[in-house]
Amino acid sequence: MPSNLRYLRLDVHAETIAVAVAEPSGEVRSLGVIPNRPETVAQLIRKLGSREHLRACYEAGPCGYVLYWQLTKLGVACDVVAPTLVPTKPGDRVKTDRRDAENLARCHRAGDLTPVWVPDVAHEALRDLVRAREAAKQDQLRARHRLGKFDRLEQALDTAITAAPGALRSIIAALRCLRGIRQLTAATLVSEVGPLSRFTHPRQLMGYSGTVPSEHSSGSNVHRGAITKTGNAHLRRVLVEAAWAYRCPPKCTKALRTRQRGQPDAITAIAWKAQHRLSTRYRRLLGRGKPTPHVITAVARELTGFIWAIGIAAERTAPAA
Repeated sequence: MPSNLRYLRLDVHAETIAVAVAEPSGEVRSLGVIPNRPETVAQLIRKLGSREHLRACYEAGPCGYVLYWQLTKLGVACDVVAPTLVPTKPGDRVKTDRRDAENLARCHRAGDLTPVWVPDVAHEALRDLVRAREAAKQDQLRARHRLGKFDRLEQALDTAITAAPGALRSIIAALRCLRGIRQLTAATLVSEVGPLSRFTHPRQLMGYSGTVPSEHSSGSNVHRGAITKTGNAHLRRVLVEAAWAYRCPPKCTKALRTRQRGQPDAITAIAWKAQHRLSTRYRRLLGRGKPTPHVITAVARELTGFIWAIGIAAERTAPAA
């Protein structure tokens, strides 16, 4: 092996490269940090002189083999080394890019580094596809596990609703008379709100859901802004989802008639009134040029009032626990 070789060590990051060189005389010195750009790397190689006597190396990592191909194209022999096989001193707990670069330059000169195989363009392209497929397969398996848990939760929820106290089941059944509210939404409303009778006025429930507008008023100046979002986020989410059902004109579909079967006339009357009121409200606000999300939020806020009315009526007629 020639005795006048210079060993160039590069600590590579996405934006920068820390550089150190081991001179033939035995001196190891840091050359600082340079930007990780092709023109900067080429400039560095020109400054170091003869390329025949230059040996470069860097650790394999997330930056891949781009730098290897750059150096090879410039006529510099380069090794990509396995980072887990780089010798380290026991008890050395100070780690910086500069120290890493200097240490690797010494190890490279001593022949203590283990180079890895660098794939060519064809191998690398094929390997990228294989690894991408493997990652997608892992995602698929995780998704299957989540879907399995979802199915079990669906079954558990159905069982829990069936086994719930009669008063709770009667309120869930009553809320399902409203358009846009099926079993899951009704169960969410009951579980998140609790007894609706604890609110003496529907506006209190609207405030609890966080669907009321914020207000900053002083003296005669009144300014109302976006909704407060200070209430129950789970409740607000299902209210907004249910409000989208009132974009359409009032209609009692077959599914809705099935849900309303056996319910008191007073509850079905409130649900039918909600359809007329909220559908008209949606069309009027939209006709005024209001953005659709704002209109849906306003409908969700008024829907909360009808939910309160049905909940109160259902609690009064519910069987004793």
